[in-house]
Amino acid sequence: MRIVERVRDPAWEVTQMKGRAVGALVLVALAALALWRFESHGAPSKAAAQAVQPSIPVTAGDVVARDVPVVVHAIGTVEAYNTVAVKSRVDGQIMNLDFTEGEEVKAKAPLVQIDPRPFEAALEQARAAKQKDEAQLAGAEADMARYSKLFGSGYQSRQSYDQQTALVSQLKAAIKGDQAQIDSAKLNLAYTDIRAPIGGRLGARLVDVGNVVQARDNTVLVTINQIQPIFVGFTVPESRLDAIRQAQAAAPLAVTALARDGDTVLGHGKLTFIDNAVDQASGTIALKALFANRQESLWPGKFVTVRLVLRTLHAVPTVPAQTVEEGPHGYFAYVIKRDLTVARRDVSVETIENGIAVISKGLSPGERVVVDGQYRLTNGARVRVVPARRTDRTS
Repeated sequence: MRIVERVRDPAWEVTQMKGRAVGALVLVALAALALWRFESHGAPSKAAAQAVQPSIPVTAGDVVARDVPVVVHAIGTVEAYNTVAVKSRVDGQIMNLDFTEGEEVKAKAPLVQIDPRPFEAALEQARAAKQKDEAQLAGAEADMARYSKLFGSGYQSRQSYDQQTALVSQLKAAIKGDQAQIDSAKLNLAYTDIRAPIGGRLGARLVDVGNVVQARDNTVLVTINQIQPIFVGFTVPESRLDAIRQAQAAAPLAVTALARDGDTVLGHGKLTFIDNAVDQASGTIALKALFANRQESLWPGKFVTVRLVLRTLHAVPTVPAQTVEEGPHGYFAYVIKRDLTVARRDVSVETIENGIAVISKGLSPGERVVVDGQYRLTNGARVRVVPARRTDRTS
C-alpha cells in the first residue's frame, strides 16, 4: 500500500488567510450598510412613535374668570344676646307661677307671685306710723306758735320755746323716716310680683308652687335668653387680625353661620366685636357677630361653622379645586393644547373656596385644563377628553 504524504506549502496558506480576512471585512461592511438603511428608512420617528401611543382618558374644564370672596373659616358658638337668671328679691312663699316652660315671653310679663300679705301689712304699718307722727307734728307746731307769742310778751320762757322748736324738728324728721319706710314697704310689695325683665325664651322651671324662697339663698326661679337678635362668638388666628381690622374699618364685615355639615345656611349677620387682646395661650383673637335670627335657626350653645368674608376678588382666573395638584416644588396643573397633548404648568393658588381654586399666576381665562385623571399624565402625554363621571347618590 502506498502512502502519499501532504507537503505544506507556505505560500498557499498565506493566500488562504488573506481570503478569509477579505470576507470578514465584506461581511462587516454589509452589516453596517444594513443598519444604516434600517435607521434611515425602517425605524419609526418620534412623532410616529407618539402617534401610536394610546391616548389617556381625562376630564377637562375651562379656566373661568369670576368674582370670588376671600373667606376666613372658623368654628363658633351661639350666644344669647341677653341672659337673665330670674330670682326673688324678697322672702316668701310662692303662690303662683304664671308661665310655661320654654315659651316666648315679652318684657314685663308676669312670671311668679310671692305671697304679698306680709308686705301689705308692713306697708299699712308704715303708713300708720306716718299718720301718727303727722298728728303729733300738727300739735307741736300749734304749741310752738302759741309759745312764740307768749315768749314775746314775757309769759313764756326762752327754754320752753326752744324745747318746743326742737320737738317740731324731731317730728318732721320722724315723718321723713316714716315716708322712707312706706317707700321700702311699697318696693318689697312690688317685688312679690316677679315679672320678666327682658323679652325672650324661657328655660326650665326650677321651683314649684308652695315652695318658700329666701333672697339670701340666691335661688334661680327660671332663666330667660333673648335670641332675637343673637350673637355668634368665634376665634381666628392672630395672623388674620390686621386684615380683619382693616376691612372692618371700611364697613361691617359679612358673616355667615352654617350647620356642622358646612352646607346648610343658618343665618347671615355682621361682625360687631373684635376683642382688645390676643389670647397668648392659643394665639387667637376672639370675635363676635350679630344675627337677626328671625327664624330662630340659631340657638344658644349651638356649635356652627362661621364664614367671615374679608373682601371679594373680581374677575380672577378660577378652576375646579381638583384641577390643581401639589408637588414637591408647589402647585401645578395640566393644560390641554390644541393637538390634545398636555403641558405641565406651575401655578400659584390665591385661595380655595367651595371647591373653586383661585389662580393668581400660571393660568389665563379661556385655557383648557385637566380636571380629573392627572395621576397617569406626564408632560407631553396625549389625552382623550371624556365626560365627567356622574356620582350616584342614594338616600
